[in-house]
Amino acid sequence: MDLDAVKVSYARWAPIYDRSFGAVTNRGRRQVVRYISQNPGRVLEVGVGTGLALPHYSPEMEVIGIDFSEEMLAKASAKVERFGLTHVKALQQMDARELAFPDDHFDTVTAMHVLSVVPQPERVMAEMVRVCKPGGQVVISNHFARDKGVLAVLERLAVPLEKLLGWHSDFPIDAVMQEAALQLIEKKPLPPFGMMTFLAFRKAALA
Repeated sequence: MDLDAVKVSYARWAPIYDRSFGAVTNRGRRQVVRYISQNPGRVLEVGVGTGLALPHYSPEMEVIGIDFSEEMLAKASAKVERFGLTHVKALQQMDARELAFPDDHFDTVTAMHVLSVVPQPERVMAEMVRVCKPGGQVVISNHFARDKGVLAVLERLAVPLEKLLGWHSDFPIDAVMQEAALQLIEKKPLPPFGMMTFLAFRKAALA
């Protein structure tokens, strides 16, 4: 999906996102943030969207959120102001394929329900790894395509609708497993009904 399609799709989704897809994935999102909050430090949330995760981070953390959609960021900014989220240090409009941060900058880099949306997800993963500190974590939650079963059939049938839906229904998990610097340390299903997958990686420490 190209950036123009992403921009149009998420301008359309922004007004209803919290009550639709956001509501469906809320339990899993909270689980991810609880995991991240066990290791206080500087966090980058790639694809912060409307900011649904932001209220759930530990107050001791320093969170920066980026998103390509200005409409989504406006919703996130409103949440920061409404809830007084002082741990959120910045929300910035940015292309995740070219993160405007130095190497080895964040203790944790996370992307929740984002990698099946962005163009060139492998490039986004490479950028996430680049800005993560050695010994830090890259934490992903996403829907990944199944190899068999009824859901696999439905995912393939939904492929022609990806521009309308705003995400790739047949997104392969291999797209996020290619970074040599990352070691998978945890993998588990997330609600609803195990449709989403949680992945936690550790970036190799400097020799």
